[in-house]
Amino acid sequence: AGVNGSGKHNNWSMGTDTGLNLLEPGETPHQNMQFLFVCAAVLRAVYRHQDLLRAAVASAANDHRLGANEAPPAILSVFLGEQLEDIFEQLERGPATSAKEGGNLELGTTALPMLPRHAGDRNRTSPFAFTGNKFEFRAVGSSQSVSFPNTVLNLIAAESLDDMAAMLEAKVKGTRGKKAFEEAVHAVLAEVIAEVKPIIFGGNGYAEAWHEEAKARGLLNLPTTLDALDTMVSEKNRALFTRYSVLSERELESRHEIALDQYFKTVNIEGETSERIARTMLLPAAIRYLGMLVGTLESADEIDMKLPGVKDTAEEASDAVDALRKAVKKLSKQNEALGGETVEEKAHHMRDHVLPAMADVRAAADALERIVPHDRWPLPSYQDILFAR
Repeated sequence: AGVNGSGKHNNWSMGTDTGLNLLEPGETPHQNMQFLFVCAAVLRAVYRHQDLLRAAVASAANDHRLGANEAPPAILSVFLGEQLEDIFEQLERGPATSAKEGGNLELGTTALPMLPRHAGDRNRTSPFAFTGNKFEFRAVGSSQSVSFPNTVLNLIAAESLDDMAAMLEAKVKGTRGKKAFEEAVHAVLAEVIAEVKPIIFGGNGYAEAWHEEAKARGLLNLPTTLDALDTMVSEKNRALFTRYSVLSERELESRHEIALDQYFKTVNIEGETSERIARTMLLPAAIRYLGMLVGTLESADEIDMKLPGVKDTAEEASDAVDALRKAVKKLSKQNEALGGETVEEKAHHMRDHVLPAMADVRAAADALERIVPHDRWPLPSYQDILFAR
């Protein structure tokens, strides 16, 4: 808790069979209609399928990371950078006529030379960011294969390009000439950009204010794995996977059930492990320390010595031991319950009851870690983890 996540990023772009990167903006991105068309298609894909992208990275382990320190939020948004965001704003109003320059990085000292800043720059708080000639999907779990997230990215981009191509064909039908085609491309881009504007966000994704703003924009906030997995088998997503013959409905349902089962089993193992560690390692260590304090007080009492500081410490340790024992008892009860017979019931029991009980054990254990002497604490402390001894 409070320590940064893995920082794993999934770099994704599209290219032709001749090696052309379709997300390469070139020197004049405002004039590169092919790039802008493909980039707009990606924006549309992310906007229309926020739920599926979130479900593609859903796991019990990743819930610890998403929305935590130095990790993207569970709300999907796209960072474009000043230059590209400005171009898309121009395109919504009409043809783009210019592109912002990158400028220089402010280093805060005159002793160092000025360094050129890329016009896109980088926003480390964004879950889906354009970084020069690719997108970075930054929400993929550290222990997760990138195969399914990339399958989803390819699928939703294919659908978006398919739909936008149909929009373009409808607009150029019956017209002739290069000018008419360019006007049709501009019209499609303006229509798509107006639709997907809510997904474009260049601010601080860690800020609480973004949660409120995202809600006002109509964006999804799916903080837990189960929130996300519930959307995987929606009618929209069933139709998408079957339309392009990527997964049949039965195959999609199978993935959904396996993901639920993995979530249930992972949290179940974590819950039982937490209980065992607390019972067999932390409580005994704390009780031994309490016994040492009580022994000191008894010895002092024999020679009529008053030790108010030791007495206060013993009372503090006693209260902390009681709090941990109470939390462990609650966790034990939830671990035994399991929540039902179906995998859905068990998974929801893990999220709604076991995880909160684990958090209570964690809070009580953290309190004891700050009281029990370092040499008597049986696990690596934060001090051990964060600072080499």
